[in-house]
Amino acid sequence: MLFYLTTLNLARFLQEDGLDLGDNPGRKTVAAVNAWKHSDLLCKNYILNGLDNALYNVYSLMVNAKALWESLERKYKTEDVGSKKFIVGKFLDFKMVDSKAVISQVQEFQLILHDIHAAGMVLGESFQVVALIEKLPPTWKDFKNYLKHKRKEMKLEDLIIRLRIEEDNRQSEKKAGNYHQEAKANVVEQVHKSEVDDIHVNTIMETRNAHFFEDVFPYKVAQERSSVKRTSMDQEPS
Repeated sequence: MLFYLTTLNLARFLQEDGLDLGDNPGRKTVAAVNAWKHSDLLCKNYILNGLDNALYNVYSLMVNAKALWESLERKYKTEDVGSKKFIVGKFLDFKMVDSKAVISQVQEFQLILHDIHAAGMVLGESFQVVALIEKLPPTWKDFKNYLKHKRKEMKLEDLIIRLRIEEDNRQSEKKAGNYHQEAKANVVEQVHKSEVDDIHVNTIMETRNAHFFEDVFPYKVAQERSSVKRTSMDQEPS
């Protein structure tokens, strides 16, 4: 509303008192007072027109634009004090969890910081960095301690970049771990020919947690492989 009134060259009427005609007003004085009253009426009604319908009757009795604006400021600035307490409560209660991506939670934290600054409360960047480190989830405990022991001060933007890189690395390691787990399987095969007397043809053999080496297999010649089998069978006849 203030911006709108400024574009209409009416914002000054939010601070000016009405003109006084005096005892013997001249023609110019009367014209100036009438012009001021007309502009003040426009300013006042632009504000009233922007209010909710339920509030129109409450504020329509104000004598001029200045009185109306001051009344609205008293009401909503008082409410701002309550909203500040709510924002500070959100900041203190905010804690990251392991079930959500860290970067998405960092963005939530940045929105809270934005609300704090918009409310006129100033937090130094060093304080923001330390607060963000403290709010990292439990599984990031080692990385949190690593960041705490760094002597060089970081900017908030640099910290967010570090967190993004660390999260990408963790996701890559997790995917690699899942790949290795999937590579383990039970192998069942039917023996068609065996050099070991105890193993007959058509015997079904099962190996648990077999590892597949696609890139290096076969890594031994057949003769070496058969001799290893023979030795292992002699050592472990069961």
